[in-house]
Amino acid sequence: MKNDGVIKEFVRHLFPRVVLRRNLKITYTFCLGGLAFSVFLILLLTGGLLLFHYQPTTDGAFASILYLENQVPGGWYLRNLHRLAANAFLVLLFLHTLRVILTGAYRKPRELNWVIGFAILCLSLFEGYTGYLLPMDQLALWATQTGMTLLASVPFGDLLYRFLVPDDVGQPMSLVRFYVLHVAMIPMAILALSFLHFYRIRKDKGALPYL
Repeated sequence: MKNDGVIKEFVRHLFPRVVLRRNLKITYTFCLGGLAFSVFLILLLTGGLLLFHYQPTTDGAFASILYLENQVPGGWYLRNLHRLAANAFLVLLFLHTLRVILTGAYRKPRELNWVIGFAILCLSLFEGYTGYLLPMDQLALWATQTGMTLLASVPFGDLLYRFLVPDDVGQPMSLVRFYVLHVAMIPMAILALSFLHFYRIRKDKGALPYL
């Protein structure tokens, strides 16, 4: 198979020309990686719709959440779908990672893809953390402050703390930085790594014998 680029290989991975009958059976893997990516697409869709109503300001954030839930038709459902999808995404990633570890799928020649997958997991955890602050309710402020305090106690954590929280947790600059990371930078990084992850699966071949 010719190397036609990451994007074409990604599309071919989602829509293969041939699928063996035995690979259609539900097995212990449960297609956890594919399910996680499907939930990620739901997160992108619901998150994009939430952007039409959310205000990333200290005064408007919580008020916009209340407006979304009480005044926007289907707003309560949309927000909770986004929240439940975020939880499902992390659970599926953890199970997928556990399956890779237990089956030894991180061994040669798939070491690079293991690193890519682990990077996706770490970014996803950080994505969930940045999104937790955005409603700007009391629980979000307390939980984020606790996380930032723990971060500052680890080596080099103080540098990251000052970058994420240049003023104080919940203040204008920190809220904007969490917002930009949550809605743009981290999702783009996860999507790019997912493309590369599926591309490496096809190049390494061992995981899917019909590729």
